[in-house]
Amino acid sequence: MLKRVLLATILLITLLCGGFVIHFYRVFFAPNTAFETPSQEVLIPTENTKVAAYDTITQYVASIGRFKQAAARKGYAPAPGRFVFDYGMSNNELINRLRSDNRPSKITFNNQKTLMHLAGYMATKIEADSTSIMQSFLDDDFLKEYGFTAENVFSICLPNTYEFFWNTSAKQFRNRMLLEFNRFWTDKRESARKTIGLSRTEVISLAAVVQRESYRKDERPAVARVYLNRLHKRMRLQADPTVIYVLQRKANNYDLDIRRVLYEDLKIRSPYNTYRNRGVPPGPITMPDVSAIDAVLFPSKHQYLYFVADPDRSGYHQFAKTLSQHNKNKKRYTTWLRSRNIYR
Repeated sequence: MLKRVLLATILLITLLCGGFVIHFYRVFFAPNTAFETPSQEVLIPTENTKVAAYDTITQYVASIGRFKQAAARKGYAPAPGRFVFDYGMSNNELINRLRSDNRPSKITFNNQKTLMHLAGYMATKIEADSTSIMQSFLDDDFLKEYGFTAENVFSICLPNTYEFFWNTSAKQFRNRMLLEFNRFWTDKRESARKTIGLSRTEVISLAAVVQRESYRKDERPAVARVYLNRLHKRMRLQADPTVIYVLQRKANNYDLDIRRVLYEDLKIRSPYNTYRNRGVPPGPITMPDVSAIDAVLFPSKHQYLYFVADPDRSGYHQFAKTLSQHNKNKKRYTTWLRSRNIYR
């Protein structure tokens, strides 16, 4: 009898131990993912992180109950960020990843038309929304502290590929742009900037005009020199891209296709209209790339003051030192336009 009781006790203990082992395995080490793809991006927001984290995780685990048990045992405290779950991961692996593997994303931007466009683009890549991004750049205290204006602060956003955590705030993004902007100005670039007599933001604003004027990178140093020659002679830049920008801004449509600038357009009152105002525009009319910026800093050496599109070389221009020669080049170009019936 005693022997039977002992055997029963041993069997019961074995079953209990086995059940505990099975339960322990299911809670910590059994696969617990509920997606079929090789991996799954998981975004944990900053606001109300704990509740939001479990609401998010629920979508990607087979048993949120077992996940919560494992989380409680391991003392998991949800943190915001971008995490990647791999198919078939266990709760133990999921929690370890959520604890220590907030992964940044490589984000590339270029040719953004305005700060508003950049803010909208970044809002699809980081947690901050476009409104908060805009507000951070246009914050009066920030502008005053660093000597920017609402018009030229877009200058600090240089096109490149950057790494950002998904939970980057609007201010963190703005401050990163300022940091990268300051890093951009090496001793060589600073020396060149002082030689041409422009401020950093003026260089960016002029580079934006150069970029819009010529998409041929090899021609940009020559175009930049024309504008610098004009500035040094206190002539107006008379750059058609600035007028096009004025028209697009007025229409609130920066994709508006304007093929020709009319004489009546040159009379529009706007600080960006370089046919009416001397100097560079108050801010960039687009986001210039590094080739355009360096074209302004390291321009070609020539005495040209005028240029017009070259009908024989697509994307290139004909340069002239005198107005009479420029008018001849211009007449040749307008004749070419009329022959093809090209109007706005």
